[in-house]
Amino acid sequence: MSSVHDHNRRAWDERALAAKRFARPARDEDLADPLSLLDARGWLGDVAGKELLCLAAGGGRQSAQYAAAGASVTVVDLSPEMLALDRQVAAERGLCIRCVEASMDDLGALPAAAFDIVIQPVSTCYVASIAAVYWQVARVTKVGGVYVSQHKQPASLQAATAPSPRGYELVEPYYRSGPLPAVQGSLHREEGTLEFLHRWEEIIGALCRAGFVVEDLAEPMHADPNAAPGTFAHRSLYVAPYVRIKARRVDETAAADESRKLWTP
Repeated sequence: MSSVHDHNRRAWDERALAAKRFARPARDEDLADPLSLLDARGWLGDVAGKELLCLAAGGGRQSAQYAAAGASVTVVDLSPEMLALDRQVAAERGLCIRCVEASMDDLGALPAAAFDIVIQPVSTCYVASIAAVYWQVARVTKVGGVYVSQHKQPASLQAATAPSPRGYELVEPYYRSGPLPAVQGSLHREEGTLEFLHRWEEIIGALCRAGFVVEDLAEPMHADPNAAPGTFAHRSLYVAPYVRIKARRVDETAAADESRKLWTP
């Protein structure tokens, strides 16, 4: 495990033990009609009986919601403490959830072509190579399967977390290497973690090169014109925080193999 992986594992362990944001298990209201919360656009349809992977999605929330909707759920996360929350919810609710401790860019513990659906909340920012994640997802997704992923938008990671007299200025270069500087007090970043900016050619281009076709794209709305300057909702008026992508795995093995030679780090 790399130093980045180890750092982020410890950071998310600490966040889980402190019950911070994204480390709070599902509540009764989250499980009553889960797909209305998880799939408002209807990208997934009926998930009952489907093999569904929640990737880098520990924390006891999404795995429980999809399981409550009838899916056969596997959740993968780097943090054992985040997975402990999934096990806790599964035991309390009588849900069958398989937990696998692994990094999103190394899914060797999972069989090939095993999943009808892969769901990944905002998390690719925690690895240096998004292409490596996509190749792993492509391997474990059935041909025709759906991959719904969310990613922090490049501009959101470039922009200052607090406004200046001129607004939310771009303070990080678009073409950069290495993790972003540490941040404090921002809901757009997670304190204590190492995060990486991925360009659009990586977020979209690498997804296509891994054997997926993009079918839809959405920018969830979090802006509030009445919000106070410096808040999550106010900054979201100027910079959309993240993007949600629906992609489908296609059978283009030969082309993907050739592309992989060029693009795999």
